[in-house]
Amino acid sequence: MSVNKVVTAYLGLGANLGDRLAALRGARQLLSLAPGTQVSAVSALYETEPLGGPQGQGPYLNAVLQVASELSAKELLGCCLEVEQRFGRERLVYHGPRTLDIDLLFFADRVCREQDLILPHRRLHLRAFVLIPLCDLAPGLRHPLLGKTVREMRDQLLGDQGVKRLSLVW
Repeated sequence: MSVNKVVTAYLGLGANLGDRLAALRGARQLLSLAPGTQVSAVSALYETEPLGGPQGQGPYLNAVLQVASELSAKELLGCCLEVEQRFGRERLVYHGPRTLDIDLLFFADRVCREQDLILPHRRLHLRAFVLIPLCDLAPGLRHPLLGKTVREMRDQLLGDQGVKRLSLVW
């Protein structure tokens, strides 16, 4: 673990295979137990129609976690990938169905354009299933490249793209 200051990061979670709720709950628990990382807030849970990918996929459950982390961005991403693997994530088809997907959306206000790490997430401003739950936690968070807040980006989307808030406790 790197010795860094504590940074606020946001993680997008999604699942549309198997027990989706158990996968998101399990990911939240594993991430909260990861050394140097603490889950500090969680969005509501949302059900979302698949965006792109093969036809016939089931709906996703989506949520966003706010974490306080002493890890570097690459270490946190590595932790997320390990959690995905624990839930049987396979990358067989681009935008295909998945047991668990965890995206590093923001890492403080860091901008990074490396092959294995892009910050902020390159498509978050186009995705209601990310912006709507992210708005639960950080509506005033400003995108360091676009200069817009999460609320502004959410409001600029055309419709809700099939995102429904659920009343499930997770």
